[in-house]
Amino acid sequence: MRINLGNEPLSSKTEVETVISKIRDLIINRQLEPGDKLPSERTLSNKFNASRSQLRLAIQKLEFYGIVKRYPKSGTFVSKIGVGALNSMMANILHLQTPDFKSLVETRLILETKAVKLAAIRRTEKQLYQIEKAHEAYIKKSINGQNALDEDLLFHLKVAEASCNSVINSLMLVITPEIITNFVTNKICDAQNFSSLIKEHQDIVNAIKNNDPDQATRSLKIHFKDLYNYCHTN
Repeated sequence: MRINLGNEPLSSKTEVETVISKIRDLIINRQLEPGDKLPSERTLSNKFNASRSQLRLAIQKLEFYGIVKRYPKSGTFVSKIGVGALNSMMANILHLQTPDFKSLVETRLILETKAVKLAAIRRTEKQLYQIEKAHEAYIKKSINGQNALDEDLLFHLKVAEASCNSVINSLMLVITPEIITNFVTNKICDAQNFSSLIKEHQDIVNAIKNNDPDQATRSLKIHFKDLYNYCHTN
């Protein structure tokens, strides 16, 4: 059966939600059945007239909630759940309240406190190397006076990966794009204080390297003192 995807342009502000709605329509209209493979990313992007980045975010969100499943070298498939259940789940996703920045920060603090502790216990040599390389990239940009926000968040994502907890890692990947968008707006980071931030990162690296979960947790809390203050004063 040929799938009619439509080609009307999407609003950039609601592009992710619009992509999810269109995929939902395909399922409701039985043009995509439970267990079916999604069309290629290029096909969906062209037919939905959506950017590839927003399409990936939409599919990532659907995967997080169990609507679709990605299999390496095979593709992305609609979960084998009844159409009614899929419709209801997707409707709930579309109506979820956009999280406020404080909620995102609180969630990040909870996740990373656990992640850094687990990373100090479970990390592999390869994961330690990736954390160290991310730290070096942050240092390089910071000392050159460049914006190192992306490198800072990449460092923390590498720590989350080293926790070897797939759920923590997935949750970090879900909330990170929203955090990137809001960090500058809320002026949480002090760009002029990069020397202290470098030392704090290094303390975290050292604790993970030494397999010291208690010190890793203490170092993270020192590093996040401004975030803790933000949560308690807003």
